[in-house]
This record gives sequence, C-alpha cells and structure tokens, in this order.
Amino acid sequence: MIHGRVQGVWYRAWTVETARGLGLTGWVRNRTDGSVEAVIEGEDAAVAQFMALAQGGPPAAKVARIDATDVSVAPFMTFEKRETAGTR
Repeated sequence: MIHGRVQGVWYRAWTVETARGLGLTGWVRNRTDGSVEAVIEGEDAAVAQFMALAQGGPPAAKVARIDATDVSVAPFMTFEKRETAGTR
C-alpha cells in the first residue's frame, strides 16, 4: 500500500512501466481511500530495487509511506493496471 499524494499524478502508469522494466509481474490499482495498492512479484533484488524507486515514484508524487507485507499469490504472467477498489 502506497500512501501520500499518489493518485492523479500518474503513479499507476509509472508503476507499470517501472515494474515491467525490472522484469516484475503483478498489478497496481487505486483505492477509494486515496492510496495505491500493488502486488509485486519477482526476483528479490528486482523487488528491492522497485521498492526503493517507489519511495519517489513519478515527479508529481509525494509518497508519505509504503506499507509492505508478504502475501501468497498465484504466479502472474505480466504487470497490469487494474480498476479502482474500495477500502478493506
């Protein structure tokens, strides 16, 4: 979960481009609470590099914090942008 000024600043598109460039799979979507949610899958080093880059995001973003947790997921074939989802 990425919190801060992360909606309306191309954060999802940046995430897709960055994740694909690092060879990662998964998805990203906006949440109705103003956060962005992402599931990132790939080699540990690539995931770590993505997490470091995600602290900044695209130029207009202001990331306040990233809450990361490990989850079990089915393998993904690509990295995609998904529709907005409600809060948990």
